[in-house]
Amino acid sequence: MAFKKKLEEKILDVDAAMQGTLAFKEPVNLRINGKFEGNLETKGSLTISQTASVAGDILGENIIIGGRIKGRITAKERLTLLPSAIVEGDIYPARLNVAEGAIFEGKCYMLHDFLNAEQLAHYLEVDLNSVLEWANTGKMPATKEGDHWRFERKTIDSWVASGKIGK
Repeated sequence: MAFKKKLEEKILDVDAAMQGTLAFKEPVNLRINGKFEGNLETKGSLTISQTASVAGDILGENIIIGGRIKGRITAKERLTLLPSAIVEGDIYPARLNVAEGAIFEGKCYMLHDFLNAEQLAHYLEVDLNSVLEWANTGKMPATKEGDHWRFERKTIDSWVASGKIGK
């Protein structure tokens, strides 16, 4: 008989004004209701409520925006802009859902399951030469197709999370 351990749901609800950097290494359901200035890095689900205002970059898996955001948003799984959302800045979603009424001012670059070297350099915010060096020396998981390198985004995300980037 197999037993499944139920994962304890971790919820953090922020109603205050905060600034700085918040980084979560474990999955959490984070909801911002107040004002936040700085960078957010989350695993799990992030909700920016209708009353929230965020100035800074966001990196997460599932991101739901109902308030005001000014900055870069990278959603590795899904980005949802609710009717009350106001987003100023470039977005990088794997999947995108924009409700009627949402306001978006910026550029959208869809994340693909596989990236070329230039796309990966942009995704990781590193120099193209670094990506090519890591691929050529086997320090980074990659597949060579003809003269071009191909990178699986989920494998690269795991590689970065393991702390091997630049080593």
